[in-house]
Amino acid sequence: MKVPSLQKIDRLVGVPLCFFLTLIRKVFTGALPPGPAKVRNILFVKPAEQGSSVLAIAAIQKAVAMVGRENVYFIVFEENRFILDLFELIPESNIITVKSSSIAGLASTTYRAMRKLWSLKLDAAIDMEFFARGSAAMAFLSGAKVRVGFHSIYAAGPYRGDLMTHRLLYNPHLHTTAMFQVLVDVLKCDPEKLPTLDFYPGPSTNDFHPFTPRDGEVATVKQLLPEINGKLPPVILLNPNASDLLPLRQWPNRRYVDLAIRMLAKYPEIHIGFTGGPREAEEIERLVREVNSPRCFCTAGKTTLRQLMVLYTLAEVLVTNDSGPAHFASMTQINVITLFGPETPKLFAAQTPRNLPIWAGIACSPCVNAYNNRQTKCTNNICMQEISVDQVFSALSKVYEDRKAVK
Repeated sequence: MKVPSLQKIDRLVGVPLCFFLTLIRKVFTGALPPGPAKVRNILFVKPAEQGSSVLAIAAIQKAVAMVGRENVYFIVFEENRFILDLFELIPESNIITVKSSSIAGLASTTYRAMRKLWSLKLDAAIDMEFFARGSAAMAFLSGAKVRVGFHSIYAAGPYRGDLMTHRLLYNPHLHTTAMFQVLVDVLKCDPEKLPTLDFYPGPSTNDFHPFTPRDGEVATVKQLLPEINGKLPPVILLNPNASDLLPLRQWPNRRYVDLAIRMLAKYPEIHIGFTGGPREAEEIERLVREVNSPRCFCTAGKTTLRQLMVLYTLAEVLVTNDSGPAHFASMTQINVITLFGPETPKLFAAQTPRNLPIWAGIACSPCVNAYNNRQTKCTNNICMQEISVDQVFSALSKVYEDRKAVK
C-alpha cells in the first residue's frame, strides 16, 4: 500500500483502537514502581521508512550496550528491514516483520507478530514513530511492561491514546538522531518526573563502520557500469525518485535531465547514472533517453538494495531528494547532495560532512512534520521547484572538483 493509504488506515482505524486500548490500560494495568525501569530486553517499534532506520542506528547501539545484542528486538515493515540486516546490529531472528502490501496482509502479519512478541515476555518497548497510532498500539499489544513514546501533552501532537508508561514531549528542535537516543535514555528516568528530563541529548551523529562490499559484489555491480580502457570512469549518480510514494519531495524530473546535460558538457571524463527502483524504471529510462548521451546510463530496477550500496562505493557524488537513498549513501564514502522541501534538513539530514543539503526555506516550508503525521494539503511543491538547476549544478560541480583535488 502507498503511504497515503497507510496514513488513512492509521487515522480511521488507529484512533478508535488507541481509545479502546487506553480504556483497557486504565482498567487492568497498575501503576509502575517509581525510579528507572529495570529492563532485560528492549523492543523497537519502527515500521515505516528505511531512511529513518539509519537515523536510529545510534539509539539501537545504546540499547545493545544496555541489554546486549541478543536481547534487542525490532518490528518493522517487511520492505524496510534492509538496513537492520545490513548493519547486523541485532540477530536476524530478532527482526519481526509485518507486510504492508494489502489490508489483509497487514492485519494477519501484525497478529502473528504480536503473538511472537507475547512469547518473548518483553520488559520494554520503544515506539520510534512520532505520533502514529498503529505503532502505539503495537507497543501496547506487545505485552511490554514499560512503554516509551511521544505523548500528546497539552494537545502537542495528534491523539493516539494514553498507552505509554514513559510519556515524552516531542522536541522539534532536536535532530531526529538525537531524539531517538533520548527515547532509550528515558528508560533510566522515573516516569513520574516526565516529561521533564535531567540529562543532555546525545550527539546528532551515528558512529558506524562504512559499508564494505562482500567478495564478488563489486565485480557484479561493475558489469552495470561503463569502462574506458579497462577502467571505471568517474560516475555521478542522479536519483530522481520518479514514482515517489511522497511526490511532494520530488524535484522536477526535467531538472535532473538538464543537470545531467550540463555536467556531461562541462566534464568530458564523467558518466552520469540514473538510479531508481523497479517501479520507476520506465520513467527513468525515458529521462536517460532525453539526456541523449552515450555517457548516460540507467540502473533503475537493475540492482538490489545491497547492490545499490555497492554502486555508491564506486561513484563520486549522488544527487537525490530527501529519501532513503540519501541516508543509505551516507553509510559509504560517496558525497551526497540532498534536496529538501516539505521537510527540513535541520531534523532529517544525514549527519555526515559528505552530505550537502540544499533547502530553499520558503515561508511555508517545512509543511510536513511530526505534529501533522507528515501530511499536508499542499498539491504544488513550490519548495522543491524553488531549487534551481543553476543552484544544484554549482554545488555539484564544486563537490566533484573538491573530490578530484584530493585524489
